[in-house]
Amino acid sequence: MTSSKVIPRQESRLRHDPALPLLAIDEPPPYAVLNPDGTSPYLLLCEHASNRIPRALGDLGLPEAERRRHIAWDIGVSALSQHLSRTLDAPLFMTNYSRLVIDCNRPLHVSSAIPEVSETTEIPGNRDLTDAERQQRIDTLFTPYAEAVAHRLDRLQEEGKRPIVVGIHSFTPVYFGRQRPWHAGILYGKATDFGRTLIGGLQTDAALTIGDNEPYNIHPDEDYTVPVHADARGLAGALIEVRHDLIDTLAGVQEWGERLTRCLAGALKEHAG
Repeated sequence: MTSSKVIPRQESRLRHDPALPLLAIDEPPPYAVLNPDGTSPYLLLCEHASNRIPRALGDLGLPEAERRRHIAWDIGVSALSQHLSRTLDAPLFMTNYSRLVIDCNRPLHVSSAIPEVSETTEIPGNRDLTDAERQQRIDTLFTPYAEAVAHRLDRLQEEGKRPIVVGIHSFTPVYFGRQRPWHAGILYGKATDFGRTLIGGLQTDAALTIGDNEPYNIHPDEDYTVPVHADARGLAGALIEVRHDLIDTLAGVQEWGERLTRCLAGALKEHAG
C-alpha cells in the first residue's frame, strides 16, 4: 500500500526581480490606441479594460475565478468603449493590464494604486512589495499610459482644440453586500455643466436610474483621469459608469453603446453651443 500526502497549493506568483523586464517581448504593450485619427472632440479613456497580468507576476496568488471578477477589471468596458470609439469617431486609449497590477485611474500615493485588498479579497502578490518592485510597475505600466494621454492632450491644445475627456467604466450590481439602485452614473469634478448634461441626456429614458456622482464621486485622492487630464487643464471631463451586468453580453453592449452614443453626441452639440 502506497501512502500519499496532500501538497498545499502554493501561491503561483513569482517573486519578480525588478532588474529584469516586467513584460516579455511577446506580451502586449502597456496600452493600446484605437482609432488614433478619429475626428471627434471626445478623447475616450478606458483604464480598466483588461484583467491580464504580466507573466512575470504569475497570477498574483489569485485563482482564475477571482481574476475574472470585477476586482481585476471593469467587465464589459473594453467592448463598450470600442463601440463608442467607432460610432463617435473618437480616439480611444485602453490599458492592457489589470488594475490589480497597478490602477491607471489612481494617484500613485494612495494604497489602492497597487491594492493589497480589493473589496474583501486579499491580493497576495501585492503584499510586501519593495520600492523597486513598485517603481517597476509604475515605470512599465502606469507612466507610459499616463504620458501618452497627456501628450495627445498637449498636442490637441497646442493646435487650439478643446478636447473632452471621457473615461468609460463599469460597476458591480452589489458592493459589500449592498444592492446598488443605479443603471449608470456620471462622475464629474469641475465640469459640472458637462456632467449634468450627460445625466440629463440619460434621464430622458424614464426607466433608468442615473447616478449624479454615484456610485462614486471624483476626488483627487481617489481618481487620476478627471482631476489630472481634464480638471487641471480646464477641459470638460467625466467618467461614465455602467452597471456591469447590463454590458456583459454583446446585446447589452449594443444597447448601451447606442444609448451613450446618442447621449454624448447630444452633449457635444450643447457643449459646442
